[in-house]
Amino acid sequence: MNTSSSVDTKKSRQGFDLFDFMYKYGTLILIGLLIIFFASMNPNFLQTSNLVNILRSISIVTIIGVGITLSLSVDGFDLSVGSVASLANAVVISMFVWYQQPVFIAIGAGLLAALMVGALNAFMIVKVRIPDLLMTLATMFIIQGVALTYTRGATISQNMIMPDGTYAQGQISPLFAKLGQIPWIIIIMLVSVAVVHIFLTYTKHGRYMYVIGGNQEAARLSGIPVNKYKVLAYLLSATFAAIGGMVLASRVMTAEINAGGPYLMDAVAAAFIGFAVLGAGKPNAFGTFIGAVLIGILANGLVMMAVPYYAMDIVKGTVLALALALTYYKLK
Repeated sequence: MNTSSSVDTKKSRQGFDLFDFMYKYGTLILIGLLIIFFASMNPNFLQTSNLVNILRSISIVTIIGVGITLSLSVDGFDLSVGSVASLANAVVISMFVWYQQPVFIAIGAGLLAALMVGALNAFMIVKVRIPDLLMTLATMFIIQGVALTYTRGATISQNMIMPDGTYAQGQISPLFAKLGQIPWIIIIMLVSVAVVHIFLTYTKHGRYMYVIGGNQEAARLSGIPVNKYKVLAYLLSATFAAIGGMVLASRVMTAEINAGGPYLMDAVAAAFIGFAVLGAGKPNAFGTFIGAVLIGILANGLVMMAVPYYAMDIVKGTVLALALALTYYKLK
């Protein structure tokens, strides 16, 4: 009893820990400061239409980011998600435009293509034991080349000119087109975050993945099938990358060359920023969403301030580095 009392007294004497507070709440504080700053510079920033636009702009980043979060949960890292999104984007639009397929077959084909990539990553990482960073980097280039080959290096769109000189006859399904519109694109994002959050936090499978990410050898000795869950993580990562790519296809109604590539680094940044949100100290879907919100607010505010495009990356990178510093100061 005396020992417990002395410990409590010691803790109370330590007082307020600024670094611990900033670790837990620094990202949220930074978001609040950015909102105040951008609103003071441009009153239109806080208009409902602009806030909805920010949510729409971060939807694809968040969806891809929660996939990366799943790979990080088993101490992995999937760099191929941008290329997988591009591949799914190309496949789903081609199913409509080139092959005139119904919506569920088109979506199924996009998911199947992504799962094949996820299975390749999992096999090479788990069985061949290639380091995940190196393998997914190689896959990123391979799948990018596959997507370019499949599309013949051209944008796929309705009424496009085919190689034989005729016009493509297929039309994109109106049902599919709704997925990229408000509010559906935001709903898909929020559902993705909620599903992954519940899976990682409240199911035994999610907890097993966290145990593997914390200490793989200890997880193996405790009877957890480590390889099984690492395979699952990469398959799920590819699935969410495919969902992000297909939502992008629905939003722009075309399959652009390397359409998913620009989303990779923002999704990675969002996932890593999420480590520190509310002091989680581990990859988590809610934190990834908050990280994406930070990125979206920053990008939107800089555009509204008419910051030159060549300076935006400097400002954006500096703020993200600050947010990441809050994350890793506590983790070291």
